[in-house]
Amino acid sequence: METKLNQNNLGVMHKDKVFKEEIPKTSDFKFGTAVASVFDDMVNRSVPFYGEIQRMMAEQAADYVMPGTDVYDLGCATGTTLIGMNTSIPEDIRFIGIDDSNEMLAKCQSKLTEAGLKRPVELRVADLNESLEISNASLVILCLTLQFVRPINRKKLLKDIFDGLHSGGALIVVEKILTEDSVFNRDFINHYLNYKRRNDYSDMEISQKREALENVLIPYKLSENITLLKIAGFAHSEVFFKWYNFVGLIAVKK
Repeated sequence: METKLNQNNLGVMHKDKVFKEEIPKTSDFKFGTAVASVFDDMVNRSVPFYGEIQRMMAEQAADYVMPGTDVYDLGCATGTTLIGMNTSIPEDIRFIGIDDSNEMLAKCQSKLTEAGLKRPVELRVADLNESLEISNASLVILCLTLQFVRPINRKKLLKDIFDGLHSGGALIVVEKILTEDSVFNRDFINHYLNYKRRNDYSDMEISQKREALENVLIPYKLSENITLLKIAGFAHSEVFFKWYNFVGLIAVKK
């Protein structure tokens, strides 16, 4: 059954105005109450083809889930990915959503309740920079999450995921990336900034958010992400989505 993402299963989206007014001194970006309340609007206006990425993840999820196993969404935010996968995955499969923000998980719980999920669901607070126990998993999602994990901890996180997956299980990663050839980087970023302008973000909003994310969101090149997957043990990986400096990857454990 195909998952349809629309306004009804994304919940009511309040408009993102977090960086609308001038901020004298921008602090590091945090997924607190202010961001949680507008996150769905923020991500829909900031990530190209976000709805289509969610649909693609949901249909690929159905290819890899196994009876009696768990599906993990690491950095589950407000639960959009969990809701998107709900109709494509059998109801006896447990969903486990993990995030380090209590505010995001509260919003997630509210949306899951509103969406009427009948399957077992467990939401956990955890910092992905620390040791993470993944077990009995047939699918793990990292949607716009790995980029927020400190670089020194990414190899360990991916190894924990690999070890917790059953043979034949999959990891789906969606990331903001750097270009392989730096000559294209500025052009791609400019095209992305124009995308945000088309979605009604002002130059001041764009600039202030970029400054807040500077030390928090650290993108890698596509090749560097693929190398990390290989080091973790994944024998097979493939790009399923690419738009300028955004990419979707799927990796499978033999």
